[in-house]
Amino acid sequence: MPGAAPSSESSGPEILHRLAELTALKEQIRGGPDPKATERQHAKGKLTARERVELLLDKGSFTEVEALRRHRATGFGLETKRPHTDGVITGWGTVEGRTVFVYAHDFRIFGGALGEAHATKIHKIMDMAIAAGAPLVSLNDGAGARIQEGVSALAGYGGIFQRNTKASGVIPQLSVMLGPCAGGAAYSPALTDFVFMVRDTSQMFITGPDVVKAVTGEEITQNGLGGADTHGGLSGVAHFVHDDEETCLAEVRYLLSLLPSNNRELPPAVRGNDAVDLRGDALLDLVPADGNRSYDMRSVITELVDDGDFMEVHAAWATNLVCALARLDGQVVGIVANQPASMAGVLDIRASEKGARFVQFCDSFNIPLVTLVDVPGFLPGVDQEHEGIIRRGAKLLYAYCNATVPRVSVVLRKAYGGAYIVMDSRSIGADVALAWPTNEIAVMGAEGAAGVVFRREIAASEDPEAMRAQKIEEYQTELVHPYYAAERGLVDDVIDPRDTRAVLIRSLAMLCAKDAGLPHRKHGNPPQ
Repeated sequence: MPGAAPSSESSGPEILHRLAELTALKEQIRGGPDPKATERQHAKGKLTARERVELLLDKGSFTEVEALRRHRATGFGLETKRPHTDGVITGWGTVEGRTVFVYAHDFRIFGGALGEAHATKIHKIMDMAIAAGAPLVSLNDGAGARIQEGVSALAGYGGIFQRNTKASGVIPQLSVMLGPCAGGAAYSPALTDFVFMVRDTSQMFITGPDVVKAVTGEEITQNGLGGADTHGGLSGVAHFVHDDEETCLAEVRYLLSLLPSNNRELPPAVRGNDAVDLRGDALLDLVPADGNRSYDMRSVITELVDDGDFMEVHAAWATNLVCALARLDGQVVGIVANQPASMAGVLDIRASEKGARFVQFCDSFNIPLVTLVDVPGFLPGVDQEHEGIIRRGAKLLYAYCNATVPRVSVVLRKAYGGAYIVMDSRSIGADVALAWPTNEIAVMGAEGAAGVVFRREIAASEDPEAMRAQKIEEYQTELVHPYYAAERGLVDDVIDPRDTRAVLIRSLAMLCAKDAGLPHRKHGNPPQ
């Protein structure tokens, strides 16, 4: 009969043949271009792209997109070399049951270099991530633009950068550097929220060591120029640095567990083992009452957060400020804290920029902010002034003033001058401002203030040192006592340090429905 479906007897053998052909083709694609290429990858201490995807995602959850894609370029021998995937694996899966999109450069194919088809695959998966409202993770191991394809490859990078910017503040974007990333390719990770690097095997730079030597005469290795420790401790490009890929990808999974899928959701809540009202008796010994004595702020954070567990961001860069993600009563919070164990916790250019970016990220993704304050001021010096501490320190101020998430600050000890204001004081919008009875909130320390205010009296005294000591005590008694700010409503309460965890949790619970809209505008113009 015309139009009737073919019988199963006639179609069966043909479809089975096609299915066998498809299965064989996909097995070949999953195996990679050449066993020797896989061996070379492993010999460098590196996993293959598919092995990395399997470690990142929940077992069996990966769905690949465009595995059969091949380039259409000609010239320079490309027409005879057209491997499937075109050197990048794209798709989605789950991390702890939540959808995550991923693309992974396959260094075994064209050295992971980006061509037109390769870029188009990445563009598609980025568009899918934005549309689905799910995080995007890039596993970077590529040699940059595919030279044989010329400007088409460069245009492919432009499309990635445009999508990175479009997704900024909409979905979390994580870049994992697992190999080389040179030239313009380095700008995509720089546009994302967090950058992970692996020691010895990953590098990032705009111009490589050979070009640097030719132009400036300086000799340096690839790792010295753009290795993991260089970017983790000197440039601040890398937020997290790890010794091996397995540990790195496990930490990527952990970070994703702390983040919402997009800016319309709250981070996932996971109840810890610690009680809400767990008293921090150890805090009385951890933090010396003498403001001139050092201590490790990370020990304080450990005492406050659920199960003592937190994830520090930029742990090796701008160490005078601690930025971390943790949970309080199961709810994710972002913690910004001065670090007295490094440069006495002073604010400088690097710490200001580190804090500003972290505050902006937390505000973008509905993560409440807890600020722990113990700051002697901004770092003085000619270099700091000439390098723009005014405009760059203002970045942190702008970020806090612009943030609409719940904000709770606690002054542990000293909080002097402009640095007190910048560290989320009540005057710039902190919802709840607290202090310990060891707090000293003032324009400057009593010693310095007495030297300025009572300079003439001290100089005219028969015993200047005795007069100085008297005036220091006078200034301390009048203006720097623990309750001065509370008496003026600039601190909501002076609390027992041991109750800090409970007070933070109650304050954040009260603020959970906070609605603080900003004026209508296209966007602000933060200091650069």
